[in-house]
Amino acid sequence: MTHSLDQMDRNILRALQSDPTLSQRALAETVGMSQNACWRRLQAMRNAGIIDGQSLRLDPVKLGLGLTVFVMIRTRHHSGEWLKLFRRTVTAIPNVIDFYRIAGDYDYMLKVVAEDMNDFDRVYQRLIDRLDLDAVTSYITMEKIADQRDLPL
Repeated sequence: MTHSLDQMDRNILRALQSDPTLSQRALAETVGMSQNACWRRLQAMRNAGIIDGQSLRLDPVKLGLGLTVFVMIRTRHHSGEWLKLFRRTVTAIPNVIDFYRIAGDYDYMLKVVAEDMNDFDRVYQRLIDRLDLDAVTSYITMEKIADQRDLPL
């Protein structure tokens, strides 16, 4: 199902990205429309899959997960069976919070959060113990400059 976004839809989405806790009434007031009209637009965007759930942003440092690592993986295997095993293995590791198949020198990129280097090493060991990987390169972040930014609407 396709859904063409007009300026009012974009205003609703911008307001929700900025503050997903807005009540239906507050959202409608923010974008300058009636509550019923706003609700209908929200439902249409949910039905079209434009709004794909809601989430809560947590501060990893305050939760003891102060280390963020981007892990680049290259593999020699590209069969469907190997990919299923790889996806199962990676998604079973709670520290992996983002997981992408990419183009370029590497095949996959993982974003891993960990308590410290020892915690990250446990994640790394889990990956290499279960999977035949060609190359694994890890980039340790030093500073978060911009993270989980809103989509440009």
